[in-house]
Amino acid sequence: MEARAIMRSQPISAQKVRIVCDAVRGMQVEKALDMLAHTNKKAAKLVYKVLVSCIANAENNHSMDIDALSVKRIFADDAKILKRMHARARGRGDRILKRTCHVTVVVGD
Repeated sequence: MEARAIMRSQPISAQKVRIVCDAVRGMQVEKALDMLAHTNKKAAKLVYKVLVSCIANAENNHSMDIDALSVKRIFADDAKILKRMHARARGRGDRILKRTCHVTVVVGD
């Protein structure tokens, strides 16, 4: 049995979140939470919150044993890109892309 949680439209690029996701994939839940709590990255805090939510979903919605859970799948997808303008010399403008992402975590026995 599996439980999942999704965090949508977080203001960080998916490329940065994927680094943290790759480190956690396949770990036992307790070990993954410990590693994320001691990782010095913004993405680690976001993934930590999603993982805690996924564990709560597994316990409350599916009556699964928390001690036997492991991270089955975890991935980050691109979301909306906000396009902003940055003023440059001589009346020109450059585009700034503010990227967002969706983080999905699936845990199972």
